[in-house]
Amino acid sequence: MTVLIRGAVMEDLSFLREIERAAGRRFRDFGLGRVADHEPALIEVLAGYAEGGRAWVAGDSDGAPLGYVLVDEIDGAAHIEQVSVAPDHQGRGLGRALIDRAAEWAASLDMDAVTLTTFGHIPWNRPLYEHLGFRVLADDEIGAGLRAVRDAEAAHGLDPAMRVVMRRQVKSGAYGGAATRVRRADQQDVATATDVYLSPFPGQVGLPASSNSGLFRAGHLL
Repeated sequence: MTVLIRGAVMEDLSFLREIERAAGRRFRDFGLGRVADHEPALIEVLAGYAEGGRAWVAGDSDGAPLGYVLVDEIDGAAHIEQVSVAPDHQGRGLGRALIDRAAEWAASLDMDAVTLTTFGHIPWNRPLYEHLGFRVLADDEIGAGLRAVRDAEAAHGLDPAMRVVMRRQVKSGAYGGAATRVRRADQQDVATATDVYLSPFPGQVGLPASSNSGLFRAGHLL
């Protein structure tokens, strides 16, 4: 299957909401039912990203969206606000390709990094992002903008002890065009991703009931 990474358009937006809603159901397995139940961004919000050139879609050969990424600029870096892939297309490299597209955008604007916040204890969050070249920032490395993001998450009920702020360096001038074609993952890619997914995270912590209230934009779904 040929997949094209392209800019999101208005016709995609209702599909993006459904992709996030479907992908988010996995959080129930970790006791995060309210994360799973949280409504995706409104069409008006998604439209702002699309019109601003900060939303990309992984589409199949017929143009139907299979995944998407939204990006902000925070602390001089490209910040991934959300990345989701439809459950039946996960594990095929689409999330990686979407993040790489965000990194290309960052490089085209002379930003030197991509950042995100995510859960530290969920296998398809921190461990997978580390596999994709991200590292966890120490507290004294977190800028004012990312602190504001973290504080907003806490205000909406996300336990800060369960969240991490991550950063990946990008190569300046690496931008290569408006659309990127990606190859189908091979057996080695799948094996590596499976190892990452199945490996226990050594610092796994419990899930207090208080972490299930008032949640928004809570994780990244590859």
